[in-house]
Amino acid sequence: MTRRLCAALALACGLWAAACSQAPVAEEHASGGAGAPAHDGKLVLTGSGAVAPLAAEIAHRFEKVYPGVRVEVRTDGGGNGLHALRAGVAHIGMVARPLYDSEKDLTGFALARDAVGLIVHAANRVLPLSDEEVIAIYTGAVTDWSQLGGISGPITVVHAAAGRPAHELFLNYYGLKDGDIRAQVVTRDNAQGVRAVAGDPLAIGYVSVGAAEQQMDAGMPIRLLRVGGVQASTAAVREGRFPLSRQLALVTTGPPQGLAKEFIAFATSERVRDLLEARSLVPVVSDGGN
Repeated sequence: MTRRLCAALALACGLWAAACSQAPVAEEHASGGAGAPAHDGKLVLTGSGAVAPLAAEIAHRFEKVYPGVRVEVRTDGGGNGLHALRAGVAHIGMVARPLYDSEKDLTGFALARDAVGLIVHAANRVLPLSDEEVIAIYTGAVTDWSQLGGISGPITVVHAAAGRPAHELFLNYYGLKDGDIRAQVVTRDNAQGVRAVAGDPLAIGYVSVGAAEQQMDAGMPIRLLRVGGVQASTAAVREGRFPLSRQLALVTTGPPQGLAKEFIAFATSERVRDLLEARSLVPVVSDGGN
C-alpha cells in the first residue's frame, strides 16, 4: 500500500510540474503596472538567431543593473518567436526584419541595423559593380578584373564563413546558396576579411560597414563599393537607404508593460551603445511601431 501511495504521489507531482512548464510566461512576470517599474522577476525573449547574441549581452548587463531580474534568451527563429509571443509563452520576440503589414497586432522596437559592404583594395579602381556582376564574381562566372573594366589579374574571392552574420546577409541579398560560391579565401570575422583584402590588390570581400569604416580611418588600404547604387556608409545604413542591411528589433503584443517595458527602454538606450559598436552594428532610434 505504501509503495502504491508513493507511486501515485510521484505521478501527481510529475503531472503538476509538466502543467506548470506549459503555463503562459505572463504568470511568471514580475509585478508592476504600466506606471511602475518592475525590477524583479523573470523575462523570456525568443526569436531570431541574428538578434539573440546581442539580446543576450544586453540581458546580461540588465541583470547586473537589476540583480532581482532573470532574463532568458531563446533562439527559435523569427517566425516561431512571434508565434510564441502571441501564444503567451514569451514576453518579447526578436526579429531581423521590419514587421509586415499583416503583423499590425504587434509593436516593434528597433535595436540596430546590421549592414554588409563590399570591399576591394584601395589600389583597385574598378567601377561600381552591379548586383549581377557581384553574383558573377562569387559564382565564378567572372574570374578576372579586366572582364569588368578593371586592372588585369585574377580575382581573389573572399567569403565569410558559414554561421557569421555577414555570410547570411550576403547570401540572402544576392539570392545565393553556399554551394554557389567559388571562393579562394574564407574568413572567420570582420578583421580577417579586412586583412585579406588589404593584403591583396586583386581581392574582393565583404564585411560589416561599420568595421570597414573603422579600418579605413585607421589607414587600412581598402575602399567600400556602392551596392544597389548607394555608397556604403553608416549614415546610409542609419537612414535605411543602404540595401544590403537588415533591422534587428524587439517585438511585443501591443505596448509593453512592466518588466518588458523596462527592458526595452534599457535595450534602446545609450546604456548599451558600446555593445552595438563592439558588434559593428549601427544604432537606430525606435519609433515604437516599426
